[in-house]
Amino acid sequence: MVRATIIGSGPNGLAAGVSLARAGYDVRVLEAADTIGGGVRTAESTLSGFRHDVCSTVHPAALSSPFFRALGLAERIEWITPEISYAHPLDAGGAAIAWRDVERTAAGLGVDQRAWLALLRPLSRHIDGVTDFTGNQLFRIPREPVTAVRYALRMLDQGTPLAARSFRTAKAAALISGVVAHANSPQPSLAGAAAGLLLAAHGHAGGWPLPRGGAQRIADALVADLEAHGGSVEPGTPVTDLAALDWGDPGRGDLLLLNTSPRLALTHPDIPSGYGRALASYRYGAAAAKVDFALDGPIPWTDADVRQAATVHLGGTRAEIWASENAVASGRVSERPYVLAVQPTVLDPSRAPEGKSVLWAYIHVPNGSDLDPTELITAQVERFAPGFRDLILAHHAVPASSREAINPAEIGGDISGGVFDMRQALRRPTLSLAPWRTPMRGVYLASAATPPGPAVHGMAGWHAARTALADAGEPATLDDLFA
Repeated sequence: MVRATIIGSGPNGLAAGVSLARAGYDVRVLEAADTIGGGVRTAESTLSGFRHDVCSTVHPAALSSPFFRALGLAERIEWITPEISYAHPLDAGGAAIAWRDVERTAAGLGVDQRAWLALLRPLSRHIDGVTDFTGNQLFRIPREPVTAVRYALRMLDQGTPLAARSFRTAKAAALISGVVAHANSPQPSLAGAAAGLLLAAHGHAGGWPLPRGGAQRIADALVADLEAHGGSVEPGTPVTDLAALDWGDPGRGDLLLLNTSPRLALTHPDIPSGYGRALASYRYGAAAAKVDFALDGPIPWTDADVRQAATVHLGGTRAEIWASENAVASGRVSERPYVLAVQPTVLDPSRAPEGKSVLWAYIHVPNGSDLDPTELITAQVERFAPGFRDLILAHHAVPASSREAINPAEIGGDISGGVFDMRQALRRPTLSLAPWRTPMRGVYLASAATPPGPAVHGMAGWHAARTALADAGEPATLDDLFA
């Protein structure tokens, strides 16, 4: 039986492994950490009984992912889809609320009601077309060209200085700015708008779901399918040099797939010099510095609706958020930074002991920063939820400089797998019609550094596996593998 060795057990690596195991390969997945899952791990990092997600918690792209749909992930684990996709508290005591219902959201935005509907209703109604356009490399004809054009036009509207005039109310401007800021890029920017519009459209389509019990459930479901088809995962097996790795014989059809930073491919003994230079020039960007909090109870947000929201964007006005993100792009951290916070226990009490809560939060920082973000995050939460400090039982901070030790793919704490700008949206990590393929026989890239980029969707792993199968003369579709 031909072999497939996959380095990295994040969702893309496991998606590649599942695909190749179902196609008849003898698959083994090598994971550097002692636990599986990469970006979808859950651990008691503060106190016993408090379950914190190591990387991601809420997964807007998971249930719309063609790969996860084919796998039947929605049926394999229990998902919670909040009525509120994200909330954005403001200093006046109120908040802007992105309900899953786009009409309800728009109704809360006053004179910006029609503008919000015009921006997001066409995208949320055609989310499959948006997902098809954004879920692959861009050098192709999309299945729904009209939807792709709508998406591109809105990207131009929100990714240029025109964005400052797109909404008249502070609520609407803050609400869209908070979701666009997920991109961790200067504001306004085309790439940031592209990422934000995709997330916002998901928020009004399938919503922003989270797995009950923690993100680890995603990895566990993928591993269960992999093992059911003869594959295996080997945690505690770091790979730092491909020249020293026995992954088989590409001459007989064995495969090597890298769910890692592209830098690992530079250690392949047969890498062509031109391809090596291209990978070496691939850029890594701003990072994340994260804190997990174990709390003595629910967060006392001033606005009652925010108390129901799993995802909360903190940062005040659009001007404040733009200033915060542009400070990071200039190598600084704002005194009042944009904070991406998730309070899963408002919907999933299994994450903490009875009556207690957990909070997951991060800020954006320059790559490699050793800043402890605890006080900055605490102050921003306290700003909109007075009394938060008094609830903290314990916390666990992970500066950007420490993230690479947790997940080697996060170079300098860059959780996006590389700078996400328009240049690297096209060149991820090289300019190619099939960027998952390398010039080294049998070697493929399967990480967030390849299209469609960051998020928990498994699509980069599927595209890498699909490309490898086609190169082996065994082309397969998702229907073929999951029939």
